[in-house]
Order: sequence, then C-alpha cells, then structure tokens
Amino acid sequence: MAPLLLLLLLIPVQLLLAVADAVPDSCAKATCAGHDIHYPFWLNSSTPNCVYPAGISIGLICQDNSTLILPIKTHRYIVLSIDYKTHTVLVSDADIADEYAAGGCPRLHMNLTIDTAWLWLAPSSSNITFLYSCKKNITLSSAVELSGCQQQQDGNNRSYVLPDGGITGAEAYEFQCEEVVVAQVLDAHKKAIVGAPGTPPPGNGSFREVLQGGFELNYDTHNHQCDRCEGSGGWCGYQRDDTHAGGRMRFTCYCDGGPTTDRCGTGLKGEKAIIAGVVSGTLLVILIFFLACKYGWLPLKSKGEPSIESFLRKNGNLHPKRYTYTDVKRMTKSFATKLGQGGFGAVYRGNLYDGRQVAVKMLKDTKGDGEEFMNEVSSISRTSHVNVVTLLGFCLQGSKRALIYEYMPNGSLERYAFNSNMNSENSLSWEKLFDIAIGTARGLEYLHRGCNTRIVHFDIKPHNILLDQDFCPKISDFGLAKLCLNKESAISIAGARGTIGYIAPEVYSKQFGLVSSKSDVYSYGMMVLEMVGARDKNNTSASVESSSQYFPQWLYEHLDEYCISASEINGETTELVRKMIVVGLWCIQVIPTDRPTMTRVVEMLEGGTSNLELPPKVLLS
Repeated sequence: MAPLLLLLLLIPVQLLLAVADAVPDSCAKATCAGHDIHYPFWLNSSTPNCVYPAGISIGLICQDNSTLILPIKTHRYIVLSIDYKTHTVLVSDADIADEYAAGGCPRLHMNLTIDTAWLWLAPSSSNITFLYSCKKNITLSSAVELSGCQQQQDGNNRSYVLPDGGITGAEAYEFQCEEVVVAQVLDAHKKAIVGAPGTPPPGNGSFREVLQGGFELNYDTHNHQCDRCEGSGGWCGYQRDDTHAGGRMRFTCYCDGGPTTDRCGTGLKGEKAIIAGVVSGTLLVILIFFLACKYGWLPLKSKGEPSIESFLRKNGNLHPKRYTYTDVKRMTKSFATKLGQGGFGAVYRGNLYDGRQVAVKMLKDTKGDGEEFMNEVSSISRTSHVNVVTLLGFCLQGSKRALIYEYMPNGSLERYAFNSNMNSENSLSWEKLFDIAIGTARGLEYLHRGCNTRIVHFDIKPHNILLDQDFCPKISDFGLAKLCLNKESAISIAGARGTIGYIAPEVYSKQFGLVSSKSDVYSYGMMVLEMVGARDKNNTSASVESSSQYFPQWLYEHLDEYCISASEINGETTELVRKMIVVGLWCIQVIPTDRPTMTRVVEMLEGGTSNLELPPKVLLS
C-alpha cells in the first residue's frame, strides 16, 4: 500500500511538469507537402499529447514530407487539397500513383469503405466500375475494354470499365470476374472523357488521368467545443490524460494567452488555474481509489485483454472500426433480434448509423489470451473478395467482445443445403448449389493465394458459408484461421482445430502428412459431398447411412447411378452433379499431396466432364 500511495502522490508532480510544457506552440498547426494540418486532422508524427480522440478525427501520414496520405480502413489515399471552410477533402487512390506508369492498366485493388459517421462522399463525386480478369465477355453497351491488364496465368481473360458505374452483384457474378472495384472520381472529370454516342471510347490513359484527379469527401465532426475554440481565435487540441486508465483525451483550446478548457477570452486561464485543477483532480483520484479499495469497487480485467490490446496497437492500420459496448447495444436495440446461437455465442441483427444492416456476433466470456478473437480480426481485415464476408467493426471493452459483419439476409448454407424437399422454401436447385460450390471455391482460392497474406481457414463447413440476397456465398468465421508467409507451404499448429467430420486427417495425426492449405481443400470436399448427399430427394444417401458403408466410398462405386437418380435424368443437371461428386472425391484424398489446389478445383468445376477423371480409390473410412 505504501508504494502505491507514493505513486499517487507523485501524480501531481508529473502533471505539473506536463503543464509546464503545455505552451501554445506545443500543439501548433503542422504542415506537410504544402498542406496546413489542423483540426479535425492530425499528423501521425505529432506528439502523443497532441492528437485527437478516435471517432471525431483522423490521423494523416506525412510521407517524405512530399506526399500527404489519408488512411481509410486498410487503404491509402493521397490528399490533393483540404478546404477547411467548405469542409472538403480532395483525395486520389494511392494505387494509381504507386504502381502503374502512364498508359498502363489503371489497376485498383480496394473498394472505398467509409466507417466514420463524420466523413462521406461529396455530391461532386461519381462512380466508375472496374472489372478485372473476366472469364466471359461483357456485352453491356457502356462497357469499355481495358488493355494490358491480363496477368501471366490469365492471358485469355479480359478487363473492363463501366463509366456509368452501374452493375448489379448478380451481373458481376455472371461475368465471372476475378475482382470488381468501384472507384470514385469527380463527376465533371468523368463527363469530360465520356463523349457523345458514336465517338471512340476513351483509352487507359484517360481513365488513369481521371483517377489521378481524385474525388471529394465532406466532413463534419459535430464537435461544438472545437467550433467555439477556433471561432474565438484559438486552435483546437487534445491532451492525453495519463491519470485515467487508457489515457483519456482531454480537450484543450490553445490561445495566445495560454491554454484553456473552453475558448479564448473566457474562463480561468494560465498555469495557476491549471495547477489548481490538477491538484484538485489528483486529490479526488486518491479519495476514489481508497474508497474503491475499501468497498471492492475496482473491476477485474480479463487476463486476455492486455495481449489483445497490444496486438491491436501493433496492427492498428489493419483492423476495422472499433465500437464501444454502448454502441453495440444501440445498434442492436439492446439485442432485440437474435439471428442464431453457436458454441462461440449469439448473433444479433443490428443497424449502423448510416442505416446499413449488420450481424453482431457476441462472443462468450473466454479465458486465455483471446487467440480466436485476434485471429478473426487480423485475418478477415486483410481480405477483400466477393466470396469472403466483410468485417465492418469490432468491440473490445473489458470482457465484452463482439464482431460486426455485413448482414447476410439468407443466413448460412446449412439452412438450405440439407433440405431434400423440392417444394420447401428452404430448398435450393442443383444449379444454385453448384453456383454456391464454385463461389466458395473461388473465395478459398483467394484466401490461399490471392490476398496480401495467405490465410488457411481451418473450419470450412456449411454453417460458415453465408448467403447474401442473391445467394452469393461468402466465407465467414475466421476464429481458427492461420496467417502464413507467401512462400510458406507447411503450417505449424498446436493441437487439432476444426469441426468433426470436416477436419483433414493430417490435422489430427502427423502420419498422414504436413498441415497446409490442402487441409482446407479436404474440408471443402467433405462439405460438397455432404451437399450432394443431403440434396438427393430420392434418399439414396439415407439408405447408405442405414448400412455400414462410408457414403463417399458408396458414391465412388455408384457414381453414374447416383447422378442420374439425383438429377431425374436431366442431362445438364447430371453434368453438374457429376462434377460436384468427382471434385469432392478428389478433395478428400487421404494424403494431402494427392489433393488438388483450390485453383485446380475451380478449373475442374468450370470445365467439362469429358476429361474429368475419378481419383484413386483411396478414401478414409
């Protein structure tokens, strides 16, 4: 108790020393690349005491003192100008400046996602849609084909741009494009290059110039304290108050006569007033501390919270928006609508401030260092693909942990895939099941080789495949995922992970081989075969289950018979069922090296059946 009391008595001394440094020029306006930087923006090179609280400000990055960067989620935008009078920021996508020379492919990698309530697209901005590596030709009248965008292994595919920005998710899915990016530009710039009907279409260089011209964002933080301060001739700032847990941000208005807590020209000013406040506040803290010790008011933090906080600080540029528990209760209306329940906890429907529907996954109180929570935040934040669910935010407050996803109105694949009644509203056609199988395969291929850091999911199953309004599949639940280096093949894991029935043999026994992305391939194959078996309305699989024979083994021996029975002698449907079964059997080979990659899986599903051979008859029963 004596050392703790001494520490508390030293607090006033530390704060008074901080006050001595809090002169008006300590948080003065900064400059970078010719731009004046002040509220609501601040430079990442600012002193720790002179930044603004999250939620009402944004940090800018000064790169080599020649380029000002605005980070939005995990992407970078170059700041071209800031107009503080009209609250307007002109920015351009950094991908254009970084990677592609004049005349080359205008290649973008990320859709704009704004997750703050005070920053939004200005009315002067307009959309242009880029579609890259499309397997089918786009016949829309407004589509302009781009040149030089093919990848080395993708030479036959084509890339397009839609200047009018209009395409539905179903259309993009139909054209089988590898990536769809909606870019923002100034509407006036776009109209300047899109000529009258009959004129030649614009080339790559024109679109690149329009993208370099940027687009405008408006902002309004609704911070009346800063408005009053700057209106009185001062400038707004915040100082970190380290006497509070987590370093609470304390508002300060910097004036010529010294800093104040309101606005220039009113209230107590100068160091005397600050010193008096510091001493009074410290005495109050000491009193509260002793009362808390006496009556047991001190809350206990979970053991895992410090390590999670440390992880989030180190990866601050990766994770999405952080919400408070109060925010979560507000967006779910105090958890009024429950969507589902699992071993991890419950999922509730909610709405963000901009009206978007979300699914809020409330995690149960957990012990340990919160590995699953950190896995999910770090893994999914690195992804951007039409077949991977989008993580919009998270909550970490004491023992309260929540993950906030885009809302999937059709729930999970588990709800539809295993319903053999064709007349049921929860039944899907063979064609729709096949599309879901291909979409899931494309999402897994992206995770294994397409995103910045390779990701192995380790829990592929119908429950974790979500369906949007068009039944487009999206891989979810990255709690067991593992991040890998790009050239890394084998993965080290501590103990088996996954769901019984979908776990690859090598995950629970090293005698089968090394754990790698092929473990996801096995889980995918089991899921596809389960979709095929459960969908058979003639209940062929039910008769197999009543016997002692392993269903995949039975499928191997009765492939033609089953395909005809399941498809009711429909030629096209028979082809789809055959492809799903053969691909599934390849994927569940016992030895990992005998399984195809997800790239090969996609090729087999998209190709014909004439050259699709059955795998060796080596299955794990």
